[in-house]
Amino acid sequence: MRVSVIGGSTVNEREATRAAALGRLLAQRGHTVVCGGLGGVMEAVCRGAADAGGRSIGILPTDRRADANEYVDEVIATGLGHARNALVVMNGDAVVAVDGGGGTLSELGYAAVYDRPTVGLGTHDAPHVEAVESAEAAVTYVESAANACQADAESDTTEDV
Repeated sequence: MRVSVIGGSTVNEREATRAAALGRLLAQRGHTVVCGGLGGVMEAVCRGAADAGGRSIGILPTDRRADANEYVDEVIATGLGHARNALVVMNGDAVVAVDGGGGTLSELGYAAVYDRPTVGLGTHDAPHVEAVESAEAAVTYVESAANACQADAESDTTEDV
C-alpha cells in the first residue's frame, strides 16, 4: 500500500523523531511512503523508510528534481507549488499527518475530498482525522481503514455483476 505522509516542512526534534519512526514502521510493513519530498516531516519519514530498506516517492512543488531531500527514491518535480498537495494525497491509499501548518491543513482537506482514511499525530483537529498517539497506532489505523475501503470497493463491484 502507498501511504501519504504529510506534515510541517520545519519541525522540532520530537516531531522529526516521530516521523522517522513512522517511516521505518511503514517500510517494515511493506508500504511505500508518498510525501512532498522536501524537508521537515517529509525528510524524516523518508529517512526512516530508507533506514528500514523501504521506498519513498517525493512529489515536489518545484520543477527541479535536485530540490528533493536525499532520502527520496522516486522524485516527481511538478512546478505546481502548493497545488501539488492534491497529488500527494491522491497518490496514497491512506494519509498520515504529523504536525504541520497551512500546507498540511490543505492536504487534510484533499484527504477528505478524495475520501482517504486519515490519521493524525499531533496535527490539526478535523472531523475526518483520527487522532492517535504513536506511529504504531497510526500505521495500524491506516492499514485497517484501507483494508476496509478495499473490501467495500470489491463488494460494490460484485453487486454490479
